[in-house]
Amino acid sequence: MRSNSTSSFLLWTFPALSVLLAAFALPRPLSASLGGDATSVESDRAKMQASLQTTNKDRFTVHEMKSANNVTVREFVSPTGKVFGVAWQGPTRPDMQQLLGSYFDQFIQAAQKQKSQTKRRGQLSINEPGLVVHMSGHQRYFVGQAYIPQMLPSNVQAEEIR
Repeated sequence: MRSNSTSSFLLWTFPALSVLLAAFALPRPLSASLGGDATSVESDRAKMQASLQTTNKDRFTVHEMKSANNVTVREFVSPTGKVFGVAWQGPTRPDMQQLLGSYFDQFIQAAQKQKSQTKRRGQLSINEPGLVVHMSGHQRYFVGQAYIPQMLPSNVQAEEIR
């Protein structure tokens, strides 16, 4: 009984803890994040409260979203409907968890490993099996790209993801 009242005490005493626990308990909507399906690009656009422009290229489609705070995110979609790359730029970083989806944990682990090995500020370059991320920036300007090498459509170069 004591542990139950202790939990109750903590939740009432620390409202932020209650909100945090509730947030993790709620289901999260799927998004057209890296490696995901393109049919849900609209959910990313809505979350960013952004305009959307779609451009069909010969070998892929680009969904470009621009938010009111001037953050631009481009999602690169293969002919099979999968997001194989994302790129961003703007005065703030976009929600990296939203952009990287199931690759977010791999990104965090690689970034922490790199940070412990180097003292470079402002740049991050991850070249892991199954995930490549390059990002840099400084106050009020951030830019980056992430892609899955195995998902690049034939005849598409990584440099095109920008």
